[in-house]
Amino acid sequence: MKVDMDIRRLQMADACEYRAFRLRGLREHPDAFTSSFEEENLRPLAYTQGRLGTPITEKIWGAFVNGTLAGMVGLSHETRHKNRHKAALVSLYVANEFTGQGLGRALVNTVLEDARGCGVELVVLTVTDSNLAACALYEKAGFSAFGIEPDAIRVNGISFGKQHMFIQLPGP
Repeated sequence: MKVDMDIRRLQMADACEYRAFRLRGLREHPDAFTSSFEEENLRPLAYTQGRLGTPITEKIWGAFVNGTLAGMVGLSHETRHKNRHKAALVSLYVANEFTGQGLGRALVNTVLEDARGCGVELVVLTVTDSNLAACALYEKAGFSAFGIEPDAIRVNGISFGKQHMFIQLPGP
């Protein structure tokens, strides 16, 4: 079922709401993210504001449903000269009560559209290999797997692998 949503770049004014939403995602799905709730919860709000205030190297979007932040995603641009053609899709999360409504796909499409507009030719990501729904979402969006990093993260002593994926975008 599709819902009416508004996807927009998050700004420094969104820092409190974004921080709370991100912490929720990290707490509810610790195996899905390399960052941990415990570490991120210790960071001050100024850190979050800084992430939202670096529009050239890191962009973060929010998907809002009826004014409520329901999903997020980021695009982290490479800054080194030899890697400037690449960016990484990061931190995709849709709140449980909004899953299955097309927000994840819309957020991925937003990142890919922005990457194309910035001249990015390669978008990479990692996804927990046991997260079959996320892997399928990325495959439907055109990403291809190129390997699994075993024991990439550990949560409470349990090891999780990360699948590496990429999509090649048309060049300028």
